[in-house]
Amino acid sequence: MAHTETHAGISAPKGQLFGFMSNSVAMIVAALRKWQRSVARRKALADMTPDQLRDIGYPRDDIGHPRANRPVLEIKAGLMTKLMSMR
Repeated sequence: MAHTETHAGISAPKGQLFGFMSNSVAMIVAALRKWQRSVARRKALADMTPDQLRDIGYPRDDIGHPRANRPVLEIKAGLMTKLMSMR
């Protein structure tokens, strides 16, 4: 026969204060690292020539490839249904 035990569902909080603090510290560290990466990325892009920017495909209007002249693929709602029915 199976043996079961019952336990009270309510207990004293264990380490919630430190858990909250460590989560907030981790979020602050993650935000600082994200900011640091974005600053480094902007600095690296600022040091590149227009030809280098064009080579990596960076879309900037002042390097000779305006966004308006780029081909755009527009997919309308129901396109997949139409294509499947044509099959």
